[in-house]
Amino acid sequence: MDWALQDAKNRFSELVQRAGREGPQTVTVRGKRAAVVMSADDYDTLVSQRPSLVDHLLSGTPWDDEFAATVDSRSKAPSREVDI
Repeated sequence: MDWALQDAKNRFSELVQRAGREGPQTVTVRGKRAAVVMSADDYDTLVSQRPSLVDHLLSGTPWDDEFAATVDSRSKAPSREVDI
């Protein structure tokens, strides 16, 4: 269901209850989608299906041997001096 911002503010309790019963509720500002209110359970399900940043990076295309060798051969020293 779409809620105009003013209606969402005035009937926030109902908005939250409907999100729990009926699913995500869209809030509009001047007729354009601005926010979505969803139940905590729906949010937890959505977030749990997302891979972590580490998983995302590790699932990428493997480096070819030449590129890996180039990366490994780079100097391990800092690229600029740090004054302590």
